[in-house]
Amino acid sequence: MHLEQPLSDKEFDELDRFLLSDRCADDAMTMDTLHGYLTAIAIGPESIMPAEWLPRVWGEDGKSAPKWKNAKEEERVINQIMRFMNEILITFEVAPKDFEPLFVEHEVEGKSLIDAEAWCWGFCEGMELRPGSWDEVWESEIGELMRPLYLLGADEIEEEELAEVEDPFKAHQLALQVEANLPAIHRYWLTRRKAPVETVRREEPKVGRNDDCPCGSGKKYKKCCGAENA
Repeated sequence: MHLEQPLSDKEFDELDRFLLSDRCADDAMTMDTLHGYLTAIAIGPESIMPAEWLPRVWGEDGKSAPKWKNAKEEERVINQIMRFMNEILITFEVAPKDFEPLFVEHEVEGKSLIDAEAWCWGFCEGMELRPGSWDEVWESEIGELMRPLYLLGADEIEEEELAEVEDPFKAHQLALQVEANLPAIHRYWLTRRKAPVETVRREEPKVGRNDDCPCGSGKKYKKCCGAENA
């Protein structure tokens, strides 16, 4: 799989059509939601393996696998999603200030405005994979930078906060803040990011200290090779 290659426009459109097709659940992620979701996973506090985050792409319950035509189609679509993620990872690694969220644009009163709600909702879904791990940034010196993401993406916000998102012009300003704040959020987690937990398997049975040393010396392990490790 050529994960280093960004999606072509044709592949982007193909993935977009597939996610919107009747072979995916009604609550499968759209491209803008997926982009926000992958961004949270890419820059967040913990590395999360695809086996954990991929099922959520197909539906909120994580169990709504698409109706694949065949194994080849499944491989192609998943490859496209992985490359979509790889683009995000590479951009934050090489030029985080150049990162552009996949926001939707719409016309309001003759003006082109940004609608970032679906993207931010996806980002919040990504945070929900490790909800407790994100608490630290909210309580940090950059906690306020998370607020536009919360306002636009949370399932529920306070009644007094609704005015900030229901006005499309104010929502547009929040979207601009989200884009401006992402590099700092990425930078915050950069040195704090935890690797995925892996189970280390011991290939050989553990040698007890009173067992014969496996080196063949005839001595007890604790008085031979075990003494070197003590």
